[in-house]
Amino acid sequence: MFRQALSDGFQREQPDFWLTVGNPWEIERPNVFYPIKFYGHVSSVTEGARQSFRWHAGEEVIAVAYDTPIPGWQTSNTNNLRLWSAKPAREFDLESFNSGDYVNSILAKQRAETISRCAASAVSRRFSPLRPPIYTLDPCGCPPSVLYPDDRTYQGKELRLKQQFFMVSATLQDILRRFKDAHPGAEALSTLFANKVALQLNDTHPTIGVAELMRLLMDESGLGWTAAWDVTTRVFSFTNHTVLPEALEKWPVELVEALLPRHMQIINDINWRFLQEVQRLFPGDMERLRRMSIIEEGEGKCVRMAHLALVASHTVNGVAAIHSELIKHTIFRDFYAFWPHKFQNKTNGVTQRRWLAFCNPPLRALISQALATDAWIGDLDLLRGLKPFAEDPAFRAQWSAVKHAAKVRLAAVIKEQCGVVVSPDALFDIQVKRIHEYKRQLLNVLGIVHKYDAIKKMTPQQRAAVVPRVCVIGGKAAPGYDLAKRIIKLVNEVGNVVNRDPEVGDLLKLVFLPDYNVSLAEVIVPASELSQHISTAGTEASGTSNMKFCMNGCLIIGTMDGANVEIAEEIGPENMFIFGASAQDVPRLRRERASFQPDPRFFAVCDMIRRGAFGWPDFFAPLVDSITQGDYYLVASAL
Repeated sequence: MFRQALSDGFQREQPDFWLTVGNPWEIERPNVFYPIKFYGHVSSVTEGARQSFRWHAGEEVIAVAYDTPIPGWQTSNTNNLRLWSAKPAREFDLESFNSGDYVNSILAKQRAETISRCAASAVSRRFSPLRPPIYTLDPCGCPPSVLYPDDRTYQGKELRLKQQFFMVSATLQDILRRFKDAHPGAEALSTLFANKVALQLNDTHPTIGVAELMRLLMDESGLGWTAAWDVTTRVFSFTNHTVLPEALEKWPVELVEALLPRHMQIINDINWRFLQEVQRLFPGDMERLRRMSIIEEGEGKCVRMAHLALVASHTVNGVAAIHSELIKHTIFRDFYAFWPHKFQNKTNGVTQRRWLAFCNPPLRALISQALATDAWIGDLDLLRGLKPFAEDPAFRAQWSAVKHAAKVRLAAVIKEQCGVVVSPDALFDIQVKRIHEYKRQLLNVLGIVHKYDAIKKMTPQQRAAVVPRVCVIGGKAAPGYDLAKRIIKLVNEVGNVVNRDPEVGDLLKLVFLPDYNVSLAEVIVPASELSQHISTAGTEASGTSNMKFCMNGCLIIGTMDGANVEIAEEIGPENMFIFGASAQDVPRLRRERASFQPDPRFFAVCDMIRRGAFGWPDFFAPLVDSITQGDYYLVASAL
């Protein structure tokens, strides 16, 4: 999304110019390019007995392909990751320049380059001799400076929708071109396309691709509505990544009509036909029609992109067992009642090749030595063979040495980036993930404040029994997410006080590592001993970082949420510290919030923050208010 910097403890978003010095693995394909249209109007054309539509664009850019080879692991396959760069349709408007209008002569170039400066499209094609290629439309795997701009303004929303459409339109045009090259003839589209191509909507961001594929099939390839819709609903499937209704993407109808007028027509038509189906199954249920409609009615009409994805996809999956069950009975309950056969689960995962063998070579060597094989790198179940070594003093000593060396490495990074000296002999307590209220970094900070206050009140004899602890928090807050940014500031201010207190010394340290990314994770994960996965039960879709920590010999403290449920089944609940309410209890606890009396320690910690023990009392007041006057994510009841 962006490079995260800290200034006086505040998050500052900076462009991430990771392509400044070039990418040696990238191959430009200047001969592979497609027009991407925006704005304009739509006209109706009658061709014989058939009525068709033509989109007359008001703006056009060119998407140029860039390829990156992705070799398989111990296979003969190499996949292709295709990215797109936006170029102006006309490199330089000479007519405007010659007339003295220099600004307009370069305006089109700037508008085009803004799209690919902020985003580039990724489409990966995974080959298998046994099944069709799967194209993953995933805007999240891009090399932008600012992907997903702050969409609190109309201009931010417009740019974000432009980015998404640019990605999927170039990708879909490319897929159709390849298919037609291999299977010429109009009939092949309706009979073979769905057997040769699978399109996975990774969350709602690429869902405008549904309307774009319909447009390409009807307006550009000559298929009728029925044939085009049959193809579309056979190629698309949808992966949902959230149980939070507010996280489901919506676009104002007026914005879609202005930016993509033909697509708004198609979406309206899809919605009308879909609601006819709903009406037939649930006659007279107007409230159900309102809830299920792709178009959300109200003061300002919006297109519900999740509903569009659900209607157009043959399969819908969650990303952990508990998540896949929750969406059936919460955000998508009406659709589950309508299409129960569509819903299934695909638990997210990570690979031990990257998150153990590659990022932790000393531990890899120790495991391979103990098992007398490195076959576990391809078969994780073989790690069960380590169980007999759990009580082996020699193996435990080697394991501890490996962990200590990883902690020394992380301590050096902490000193370099944060200017704080930490002891590798302390317990390393980690929470690194996107900053969000539901992930409850605030709960972690409150716990750290309580530890600090408790240490301050201890006698010297009591302090001698305390296990020294280094608390590490990292993650980015979305640019427009005010409370998440306040949490980052609070972490830094609490750290400033704790780390400088001579009475506490090495018994407790708190650091915020800026710009958390994969490279930093490869240092943090091997060094971790306790990892916090403390989301409010029923809010985390999956959460794969906990898998990475487990692989590297880290214990988890967390709630029974997301993938923690399945991890507990695999590693045994005795190897996790589970606390808090279950997902089934959360709705009841929210109803009872008004009568709930939190632990007195909770009020004591909140009072320290309100009184300015860490400075900035007015700035932190909204954070304290969010957990004392509403507490939707049940921070108070977790203590």
